[in-house]
Amino acid sequence: MFYKSRIIAVMAIVAFISGCGFEPLYVEKKSSEDWYYNNEFDTGITEEMAKVKVELIKDRIGQLIRNDLLDKLTPKGQPQKPKYYLKVVNIEKDEIDQALRNDITATRKKVIYKVKYVLQNAEHQQLINGSSVAYLGYDILRDPYSTTFAQKKTEKNAAKIIANDISLRLGAYFHSLQTKRGNPDEY
Repeated sequence: MFYKSRIIAVMAIVAFISGCGFEPLYVEKKSSEDWYYNNEFDTGITEEMAKVKVELIKDRIGQLIRNDLLDKLTPKGQPQKPKYYLKVVNIEKDEIDQALRNDITATRKKVIYKVKYVLQNAEHQQLINGSSVAYLGYDILRDPYSTTFAQKKTEKNAAKIIANDISLRLGAYFHSLQTKRGNPDEY
């Protein structure tokens, strides 16, 4: 009985999602049929994202962001002849003391990373620009090593969050190009 109710619930969710206009980001329809897959995938968006060259970024957090972006956008290696250039133009870091002790020393830090980026074409004309923000925090412990470890972990997590956000926004941009105008290679 429990098994049948789970199947019915999954079928209801699938019916709801297909009826609400949900479209997968990285998969395009190859025909006008209602179902996306039919064992055929249009990988045009991921192929287009693989043509992005991620420029060098200064500072340690910039290096971490760039490495995560390379993993997401160009997992097979940077393109030999890039069609797009992604530049991170500004990284800001704000730290706020939280949870103060009686002697007014903090036991926790809130860290906010703000990153601005620009996607340009091969002629270095701006296609999109945007910003990404990561809110994190870490505990300040009595052991300095533990606090340093927590700071580095926070920095790595912030880089992953920002890289995920930027790659999703780029994917949405390329998706909108393909769905509105056809193949982005035509433009």
